[in-house]
Parts: sequence; structure tokens; C-alpha cells
Amino acid sequence: MRTDAPLHAMKSLLDEAAAPLFKVRPRPFGPGYQTVRRQVIEGAIDQGMLHGKGQLPPGYGVAMDERVVEYPWAFGRLRNGIKMLDAGSTFNHDFLLRRSPLKDADLTIMTLAPEKRCYWHWGISYVFGDLRKTPFEDQVFDAVASISTIEHIGLDNAMLYSSNPKHAEIDENGFEMAVREFRRILKPGGTCLISVPYGKWSNLGWYQVFDLRKIESIVAAFAPTSYTVDYFGYSKAGWSRGSASALSDATVYDKHSGKGWADDLAASSRAVACLQLNA
Repeated sequence: MRTDAPLHAMKSLLDEAAAPLFKVRPRPFGPGYQTVRRQVIEGAIDQGMLHGKGQLPPGYGVAMDERVVEYPWAFGRLRNGIKMLDAGSTFNHDFLLRRSPLKDADLTIMTLAPEKRCYWHWGISYVFGDLRKTPFEDQVFDAVASISTIEHIGLDNAMLYSSNPKHAEIDENGFEMAVREFRRILKPGGTCLISVPYGKWSNLGWYQVFDLRKIESIVAAFAPTSYTVDYFGYSKAGWSRGSASALSDATVYDKHSGKGWADDLAASSRAVACLQLNA
């Protein structure tokens, strides 16, 4: 049982109080950021904003990271009553887990090491380990979702996600093994949802930005029966749909090193690729 619940609640209350300030003067990760970002995500999910080829409204997600696109995109492609793996623990937030289809799913969350918060009392299973070699049998999940995760696989995960030095790797193609593993554990007809930062390829040490060649490597490793890729780009005007070619030179802002900062107020990636791969 975590003992930091009162501190967590206090931080949340302070951030909520600062939300009006963020709306007037948006700044990545500034006061009120978490509250307004959550509200934007909740609204997009509840409105089914990115079901199919749905568009984003003007000014959507200014100064916010790619989760404001990835979460509504993924929710629009998951069915109710499924057996699902969250490969990377990106959905491990109460405001997401209490929404359908996640709240109705037989959900397992797998990530490298334990996190500060967990919701096992809601019937969620937690597994810790390497996504390149999971403990699951063949063809057990209806859906696997790996949101902004595989770009870290094979690189330096000791920087933020683990204290074990063996997790500091330099294998830029390590993600391919994980993608093949996702295919193995999916039932025939199942769906794999993957998102990654997209644009001009770069290796930041703890993650990499995927270019079109790397996107093609994901598809080849999974060997889907069919697939689609949706691209979204960020500018001063917020997030909008884009194309692989138009976003091929997109860069990122790394908040840990400060590299890539610009007056467009990008909070992280300036483009993201979202893949739906069908088994």
C-alpha cells in the first residue's frame, strides 16, 4: 500500500487551482498543466473525437504532449469486454481505467518495474518484466496496446524507469522483438495498437524517434493481415492530422535535457505515428 496518497492528493488540488492560469498562459508542464491536459483527454475520449478518421478542432492540445492524441485514438479502436494487455503501463491512470472500454476489460498491465500507483483492487493484473519476452501463452489476448513504449525498448531504461544497470542498453532495433511478441500473444483476428514519436530519426539515449523506415520495420516485424497508420503533427496551433511525408522532418523537445525547445511550446513530440495492426 502506498503511503504518499495525501501528498499526491495535495499536488492534484494545487494543480487544479492553477488550471485557469494554464488556460490563459499555457506552458508545457507548468502550473495547471496536468489538470487541463486530463480534461482535454477526457473530453476527446467521451466525444469519440478520433473514432475512424475523425478530425481535431482548431487549437487542440496547445502546449500539451502527444497523449492528448494517443489516448482518444486508442479508445476509439478498442471494443468492450475484451481481454487486453497494456504493454508499457501507459493506461495506468484512474481517469482512464474508469472509462469504457477499459473499465469493462479483463486488463493486464505489463511494464519493466513497479510504478508509484496501481489499481489491483479494481481487478487489474500487474506483471513486471521485459516486453521482448513475456510470460504469456500463445494467442491469449484480444488486444495489445503499446502506447509510446516501444521507442524505449533496447535503449537506456535505467535513466528513468529502472535502477537496474542491465536495463541501460544500446540496441536500436530491440523493439522488433517486442512487436513479434505482441503478435504471438494475440488471438487470430486480434488488434495491436502501437504509437511512437515520429519524424526525423534520432536517438536520445533513453528513447528514439521513428522515421518511415522504422515504421516499416514495425509492420514487418508484426506481419499483420491488414494495418493502418494515422499520423498527427504538432504546431503553434496545436495538434492536427498529417501525413508521413509532411511530418518526416518533425523533431522532439526532450524535457530532461532541454534539447529541442522552441516557441511553439511543444511539450514532447512534434509528430506521432499511431498503428493499428490486425492479427
